[in-house]
Amino acid sequence: MTAAFSAVGIVTADMGASLAFYRRIGMDIPAGAESMPHVEVELPGGLRILWDTVETVRSFIPDWEPASGGGLALAFACDGPRGVDRLYADLTGAGYTGLRSPWDAVWGQRYAVVCDPDGHWVDLFAPVE
Repeated sequence: MTAAFSAVGIVTADMGASLAFYRRIGMDIPAGAESMPHVEVELPGGLRILWDTVETVRSFIPDWEPASGGGLALAFACDGPRGVDRLYADLTGAGYTGLRSPWDAVWGQRYAVVCDPDGHWVDLFAPVE
């Protein structure tokens, strides 16, 4: 039997703050979802992003703690290099933490890194034109 990659899960301390961040990036998250303990959004192509509150996760893993060291990031393709710059400026201007301002990476992409409200890295990128 083979497992098929289907979803990415985010555990959040504040569902409303997390969903507001991802809405600002452009994700279509249903209104009222911030009051739910579990939220799922299907992306084009069928991949899903799932959010769970810390309380929800601790309801089935009582001693759950965030992984130390991180190491996982979500990456969002932007509408060209200027799209990376605009989205980074919008997010950091709204008070989100920028880890690396936009730069032209050696691998041929305009790239930037911000943090969501829970400290998860979110990469913004587009091919350098």
